[in-house]
Amino acid sequence: MSAAPRASSATTESSATVANPVAEATRAVVREFLAARMAGDAGRLVALFADEVDWLLAENPAVPWIRPRSTAAECASQAAELMEYTVPEKARARVDTFLVDGADAVLMGHVSGTVRATGKSFAGPFALRLTVEDGRITRHHLYENSLSIAEACTP
Repeated sequence: MSAAPRASSATTESSATVANPVAEATRAVVREFLAARMAGDAGRLVALFADEVDWLLAENPAVPWIRPRSTAAECASQAAELMEYTVPEKARARVDTFLVDGADAVLMGHVSGTVRATGKSFAGPFALRLTVEDGRITRHHLYENSLSIAEACTP
């Protein structure tokens, strides 16, 4: 993702004064995850994912980087696979909303890119639900415009 999240959260003004250590730990891990994704740091991504991850991204046979994953290494490799199949200079992601409630975080925004093999572009909104337990990401559920991505992958 190419944009830093804005500082919005599910916490209210009054509750923000009383630090919630679980929410703050979640927020810190998610920020680190975003930084590692932006940097393409596979080693750091592997360290951020739990050994077993509840990964959800609708399977799409037309899209080579969208497939089932469950281990830290498989989850971390998704970023590299995306870069392999798309044109990095044309990739854009904007996080408009960053909500945290305890161990859960939700990021919402817009993503776009161009598939290297076809030259076709895709774009659309996304929502990413992450759960952080013991400093590692245990849930990664991504909802995106899979139709636009599949059409961009189809010659």
